[in-house]
Amino acid sequence: MTDTSSLHPQAPDVSFVIPALNEAASLPDLIARLRAAVEDRFGFEIVVVDDGSRDGTPDVVLAERTQDERVRLVRNRFNAGQSAAIHNGTMHASGRVICTLDGDGQNPPEDVLRVCRPLLNDPPEKLGLVAGQRVGRQDTASKKLASRFANWVRSRLLKDQTRDTGCGLKAFRRDAFLALPFFNHMHRYLPALFRAAGWQVELVDVSHAARTAGQSNYSNWQRGLVGAVDLFGVLWLLKRRKRAEGDEVFAPGEVR
Repeated sequence: MTDTSSLHPQAPDVSFVIPALNEAASLPDLIARLRAAVEDRFGFEIVVVDDGSRDGTPDVVLAERTQDERVRLVRNRFNAGQSAAIHNGTMHASGRVICTLDGDGQNPPEDVLRVCRPLLNDPPEKLGLVAGQRVGRQDTASKKLASRFANWVRSRLLKDQTRDTGCGLKAFRRDAFLALPFFNHMHRYLPALFRAAGWQVELVDVSHAARTAGQSNYSNWQRGLVGAVDLFGVLWLLKRRKRAEGDEVFAPGEVR
């Protein structure tokens, strides 16, 4: 995949990357609320990544673009999953800060400032990721129970100090994210991956809304099965990771 950020000389401060699979009914309201939440606060663009939708999602996004050129559409050539959609959207995005949120509207757009501001106000540039943690989740009891158990297991094994890595609302440095090893479902392990890469991670509480349109694209069984495989894969990756440190060597008498 070609990095297209250099094609946008006047890059915005923040690129909102929204992975979407069959979210035609949710996107117009989500985009309108997101635009209202950040308008006049900083430069931004909205990159919607269609991950093989069959409900007219691309048409909805293009209709939004006719009203606002800051709305962009990226189409995956086939359904590749949420992490691949986020990665592809980040590759095409032009902002130095990326903010992700789910296309179903369950991440209230009014909360994006909570995760974006710390990165925009970080002169030392030591902060790599700000991850939202949902409070007052508006999901079924079975989904919340499965998520709570999965988060407990992950937290015990990875020691990532995070109680909720499944929250879609996150903000991170674009260059730092693209330097991470890419694998399917990596979006659930970003706190551990960013810390392993030497970046600071900040956690903030965010709200959660009930889905008002469409239906979930994943079952608890699917999440649990792939989560178990991914978790041990991430453990292996972190244990095998080795960072080299060194200093540049200059010739005798050379002016530094």
